[in-house]
Amino acid sequence: MIKWIGLIGLGSAIGGIARFIISYLTLSYQYKNFPLGTFIVNVLGCFLMGILFQMITGNLWSDSFKLFLLTGILGGFTTFSAFSFESIHLIQNNHYTIALLYVTSSITIGLLSTWSGLVLMKSVLS
Repeated sequence: MIKWIGLIGLGSAIGGIARFIISYLTLSYQYKNFPLGTFIVNVLGCFLMGILFQMITGNLWSDSFKLFLLTGILGGFTTFSAFSFESIHLIQNNHYTIALLYVTSSITIGLLSTWSGLVLMKSVLS
């Protein structure tokens, strides 16, 4: 367990640094405040999740390496890739209602939670 936490932490650092670099490099290409860096990171992370998950299904890699890549690097890069994969996995297993609930509630409740946190802190700090 301790070994896995270290591997995940190292992978998260690599993924977080990669996310920062991509976001930083795309700042000059922003169009009308569109968050291009985050968009690229999310799309690229989802693409990489599909590639890596398909590669690990053959059990050629150790559990430690899988955690380093998927939970660590991709988790530090973007959690949107995990959300996307889990949604696709539900659909592929014919859990359409749960998939719809998961996607809509994650987006809706996520946005509402962020807004609630902003409102709460604005009132606390005022």
